Amino acid sequence: MAKHAHHGGSWKVAYADFTTTMMALFLVLWLTAQDTKIKEAIERAFKNPFSSLTKESVGIIPNKDAHATHQQRGNFDSPSAVQLELLRRVTEDLARFLQNNPEDQHTVKLEISSDGLRIHVFDRSHRPVFEPGTTQFTPYGNWVFSTMAWVVTRYPNFLVDLEGHTEAGTRPPRPDYTPWELSADRANAARRELLRHGVPPTQIFRVSGLGDTQPMAVTPPGRSNRRVTVLLRVRPPQRLDTQADNTQAAATL
Repeated sequence: MAKHAHHGGSWKVAYADFTTTMMALFLVLWLTAQDTKIKEAIERAFKNPFSSLTKESVGIIPNKDAHATHQQRGNFDSPSAVQLELLRRVTEDLARFLQNNPEDQHTVKLEISSDGLRIHVFDRSHRPVFEPGTTQFTPYGNWVFSTMAWVVTRYPNFLVDLEGHTEAGTRPPRPDYTPWELSADRANAARRELLRHGVPPTQIFRVSGLGDTQPMAVTPPGRSNRRVTVLLRVRPPQRLDTQADNTQAAATL
């Protein structure tokens, strides 16, 4: 009986090499089509994959010595190049609308960190956002947060955290109303202003008042730390098992 010739598996190795080469070619072509910021982000990710992709501050107030804040990472520990590009776009949009007046240069600061995009809105004496000692917005404060709301509504994939801050030594207007209450109420006032100008309630994730516990080290001496910080985080994708649990829970209702 004649035996069939055994051809071996060398063709599989050759096919695997061909597929790998085509994939590498595709990645090279994709990378060459990207802009400089994405290329730099990918380069940093390969050089040090366990650190954040960016630790720089950009926008209205330059900050060359800024460091990323790692205390509240949330779901943004490893921002992808796509997420970084999205953050870059919203930063450019906000900077374009909020830096029309030279006086605004020291009022709003945009900072990209490992958490997302932090928007610090300072309550300066020469450019107040709130009426002194209250949660009532000045006309300028209304303008800042209405403009911010208009930009945020264009990016529904963002979650919004709001933090109220006061400066050390703030005198409470009355004994039972401390900087804790004031900072929390101002953060809530910012939340209401964003909602009033079209931000969906589902985009608001957290509202907190931190009193004077988190002063900004980069703030020049003599400048107030009174501020509301808005953190924009890319909404994490919903897990499949969570979707299944929600579906099952809905079915049992």
